[in-house]
Amino acid sequence: MSDSDRDVSVQGVDLDTETRCAHYRSDRDVVALRFGCCGDFFACYRCHEAVADHEAVPWPRDRFDEPAVYCGVCRSTMTAPEYLECEHTCPRCGTSFNPGCRRHVHLYFEESS
Repeated sequence: MSDSDRDVSVQGVDLDTETRCAHYRSDRDVVALRFGCCGDFFACYRCHEAVADHEAVPWPRDRFDEPAVYCGVCRSTMTAPEYLECEHTCPRCGTSFNPGCRRHVHLYFEESS
């Protein structure tokens, strides 16, 4: 794990130590995502709506090589492609992620044109 992984700050509503929030609290809701509008990590899009003072903008495709996803269990980051290809499991620690998050992928990651 790099120093930048440990330094990630996650924003949201009623966060626990593994990034679960007031909106999503299952055992597998441990992913925070970075938004293109502000570059900040939020526990979910609803947390961004509640906490940020601006409209959400998905993480841009031209920055897909930068960390955009954070595992709240092992505190590691991954790029959008790493996350999208990980089969709902953290590639670093093996923790299961909520597969339902895929329904919101368009809110988190800019789609190809």
